Amino acid sequence: METHHRICIGDAADMTQVADQSVDLVVTSPPYPMIEMWDDLFRAADPAIAKALARCDADDAFQRMHAVLDKVWRELRRVMKPGALACINIGDATRTIDGDFQLFANHARIITAFRQLGFGQLPTILWRKTTNAPNKFMGSGMLPAGAYVTLEHEYVLIFRLNGKRPFPNDALKAARRRSAFFWEERNEWFSDVWFDLTGTRQAMGNAKSRTRSGAFPLALPYRLIQMFSVKEDLVLDPFLGTGTTLLAAMCSGRHCVGVELDAAFKTVVLEQVADVPRMANRLIETRLEDHVRFIEDRIQRKGPVRYTNRHYRFPVVTAQEVDLVLDPVHHIQFVDSDRIKVIHSDPGIAPPRSEGAAPATVEEPAPRRPGKKGRQLKLF
Repeated sequence: METHHRICIGDAADMTQVADQSVDLVVTSPPYPMIEMWDDLFRAADPAIAKALARCDADDAFQRMHAVLDKVWRELRRVMKPGALACINIGDATRTIDGDFQLFANHARIITAFRQLGFGQLPTILWRKTTNAPNKFMGSGMLPAGAYVTLEHEYVLIFRLNGKRPFPNDALKAARRRSAFFWEERNEWFSDVWFDLTGTRQAMGNAKSRTRSGAFPLALPYRLIQMFSVKEDLVLDPFLGTGTTLLAAMCSGRHCVGVELDAAFKTVVLEQVADVPRMANRLIETRLEDHVRFIEDRIQRKGPVRYTNRHYRFPVVTAQEVDLVLDPVHHIQFVDSDRIKVIHSDPGIAPPRSEGAAPATVEEPAPRRPGKKGRQLKLF
């Protein structure tokens, strides 16, 4: 299997490089309105924002910043297929304007914009970003009526265009089955609060670029891509930044287009691409190792499970996991200055089955071999 990836330098409000109704999934994190690190970007897009901030007109500045993002959301509606999903990571902002400390609910404003464009909203994920920093509390300390609640979460807003996605032919249905996730992953990933992701803030060395990027951890787009797309789907990130969504798509066997206004980020993205084979294959090993440990524990506690995965020959909880397979990355090729091809290899040697597995649900059941907790899987 090959997947193809492209970095496009330009304005996401006019993505001429992306065809109508071609995108299966959007995963992105836009600049956050009313966060000072993004002020220059919004001022460049609309000079009236600088005037609004100068006269301390917070509401006007807030609405104008979101109007800049609205142009991108309208473009998403053009490029997304019917049934496609958009996952928008956004945080609210707190800011003192003319001596008055306020919250600016970015997530609510984006929900309004997508609803007005005809998207349906699905349940939201709260990404809890706990910090133990002693200075995280704001306001008057221990005195009432002047201290403020800390913001320690961000949102992953999920929208769908024109109803549920169809899978009209056997090839698409087979790709969907191969793209399944494990039962225990479903239970964790589809919870509405995520505690186990670590956020990142990356310093940028190029003076022409933004001094900081709002990069999210690789685990966030990787998880969303597994949840809401199938192998060889096209993923779009209209605010590519340091390229985390592109890397996650490469690791997942999906195609990807990333659009970024700041050309200085392109070098940052390309520097990380060479590490994709190691990154992708370690993610696969970890997922398989975690599953083997989970299934061993479950069998000990509850007895044999009913199904066996066709490729790995280990037990799985449901029939929907029988065709699940994770495709390693063999190597990458730089096609030209902004296009990359990823070659995915055969998944390789299957890990041993755990004791207590039920007979396989494939034509030739695998022999039982004792599993070993904590074993390093030799996959590649």
